[in-house]
Amino acid sequence: MSHQPANDADDMEEEYEMEDADDDMEEFHGGEAGSSDSDVDDYDYMNNRMHDTTASQAREGKDIQGIPWLRLSITREKYRQSRLEQYKNYENIPNSGDGLEKECQSTEKGQSYYEFRRNSRSVKSTILHFQLRNLVWATSKHDVYLMSHFSVMHWTSLTCTKSEVLNLAGHVAPREKHPGSLLEGFTQTQVSTLAVKDNFLVAGGFQGELICKYLDRPGVSYCTRTTYDENAITNAVEIYTS
Repeated sequence: MSHQPANDADDMEEEYEMEDADDDMEEFHGGEAGSSDSDVDDYDYMNNRMHDTTASQAREGKDIQGIPWLRLSITREKYRQSRLEQYKNYENIPNSGDGLEKECQSTEKGQSYYEFRRNSRSVKSTILHFQLRNLVWATSKHDVYLMSHFSVMHWTSLTCTKSEVLNLAGHVAPREKHPGSLLEGFTQTQVSTLAVKDNFLVAGGFQGELICKYLDRPGVSYCTRTTYDENAITNAVEIYTS
């Protein structure tokens, strides 16, 4: 899998996005002041940010994504139906999904698999490659780790605060000596995949980099390259105990 710049990836996705009904959504995301009937608008124009949505607000009827459907010319149900009918997933191999649609069975409905707790709009993950999105990890009911540009961030739902765990914008090098570790480290590592488990973090890069860090220790513990091939992108990493 080759690494395509973010702009190229966006262009590839746009080829498969719906053209109808999206105008209203774009108008919402663009944000126009003065169109709210509520005393407290969903959008905080002074601070240029969207308010979070809590479970209690959702039970009262607020959209869990914070979308003001009453202001738009389309309902949530209609937009969802249009998306299901018109949206086409990107395929590396054309028509490769046709056979799978015949084999896959529909999911049984009628059960509640998840319960909405909170939608935090102040925390956004940075996606550099439109196919590589394994960049968010939940290690508990309230701890989430994610990529934000060159930084690995930690967000907790207990206090709704975020903090930087690791900054890869500059030079990082291991503080410990281990066999196979590159003591010279890396500079400006673009992370393509992430894994966090048992107080241990592993980040894989677009040039085959692999960076390991203990969350309770300062700095980085281990750096290496999985390969030196031209397309040396790290697609996925997994942490397990042997």
